[in-house]
Amino acid sequence: MAEHPYLTLKLAHELYRKPPESLAPDERHRVDKVAARQLKIEQRILATPEAAQVVLPASSVEQGVAEVRGRYDSDAEFSADLARSGLDADSLRACIERELKVDAVLDRVASQVAAVGAMDIEIFYLLHRERFTRPENRTLRHILVTVNEALAGSDRAGARRRIEDIRARVLKSPERFAEQALKHSECPTAMNGGQLGTVKRGELYPELEPAAFALAPGELSRVVESPLGFHVIHCVAVADAGELPLAAVRERIAAHLRASRRRAAQKAWIASLFRPQS
Repeated sequence: MAEHPYLTLKLAHELYRKPPESLAPDERHRVDKVAARQLKIEQRILATPEAAQVVLPASSVEQGVAEVRGRYDSDAEFSADLARSGLDADSLRACIERELKVDAVLDRVASQVAAVGAMDIEIFYLLHRERFTRPENRTLRHILVTVNEALAGSDRAGARRRIEDIRARVLKSPERFAEQALKHSECPTAMNGGQLGTVKRGELYPELEPAAFALAPGELSRVVESPLGFHVIHCVAVADAGELPLAAVRERIAAHLRASRRRAAQKAWIASLFRPQS
């Protein structure tokens, strides 16, 4: 039986998405090691004056129980897994209440950190400009004709003829692209004029990317084949790689700095609980 059954159950799910009894020996060793360390930290936290001031609403505990129950397909499976871990509904509720109290104490500690100011954000941006770049991207739409050797007119040769005919019509009348997509494209995007949206490198099939990223705004690709079938791609717009302005990333930087300060404050406070008292 585990010395800390709830932590073992929780960590087995978080780290490996498995019940404890399904863990391999090395996985179980890691779970037990992390659980033992976490238990020691929790014991120190719950012995502090800050913990004595925490009062939890009953609804938060019940919500925590419901979240654990939600990992299982049935009540029977849920109860059986608790029993295998040395838990029942009441002991699970007590463990979750303990965990939430620990979280509440750490939230209180973190709430005391200094607010992130405009100067903090600007300094971080200037020191880490390389993080705030925009990759090259393109706004694209396409028409897809699939290959079905069992269907007359949709074998490989027939599908190729169809897409070439479509491409010829679009080259002659580019304003008809959305119409042609709606009529002929065998992709769900047909309902939206063939819109693929804005994409970066690495987001398309490898067979499509070279053709798509060679297009200038307004250009139509040659016929390109992917595992889905034959495509023609239209480039709507191009955004070159570049540096994002501070205004575009200000909130992201502020959130990062707040989270970093909260983690640092919590880590320092926990470390202080393990220092010898003079």
